[in-house]
Amino acid sequence: MSEQKLPFEVKRARRAGARLAAVQALYQMEQTGQSAKAAIRDLMDDRLGIGPNEDPVEEADPDLFKSIVNATVEHQAVVDKAILARLRKGWRLSRLDSTTRAILRAAVSEVVAHQDLSRRILLDEYVSLAHDFFDKTEANFVNAVLDNVSKDLRPEEA
Repeated sequence: MSEQKLPFEVKRARRAGARLAAVQALYQMEQTGQSAKAAIRDLMDDRLGIGPNEDPVEEADPDLFKSIVNATVEHQAVVDKAILARLRKGWRLSRLDSTTRAILRAAVSEVVAHQDLSRRILLDEYVSLAHDFFDKTEANFVNAVLDNVSKDLRPEEA
């Protein structure tokens, strides 16, 4: 069945799966020094559609997955600068938990590269993902940073 003919909830679940896989790929790249191409291939071959607790999730949208990972690499300087601007003075990205860093980078890269998607939708998607990995405090931190960064990058939507 083509993506266009799928029910909205299935499309939404596939996009959520793609975002989760992108965070996993970014985490893997950072931990192993692997290239984006290799991390994408690994996840496409083995783990696309597997959740944080090794539970299967809805089949992920492979095109969105690849797009997020590639956009994060392509726009990394802009993404990191935007995140750093909203961290406490003197903080470095390396001070953040690796998973938090991957979530923030994936989300901000979508804000930068996917102008067709509302910043609020992206914020909701990635904060929900943060709740899958972290307690309320860390998820709230992700929410605050993403809210401020997305307003900085898209002031017309604020």
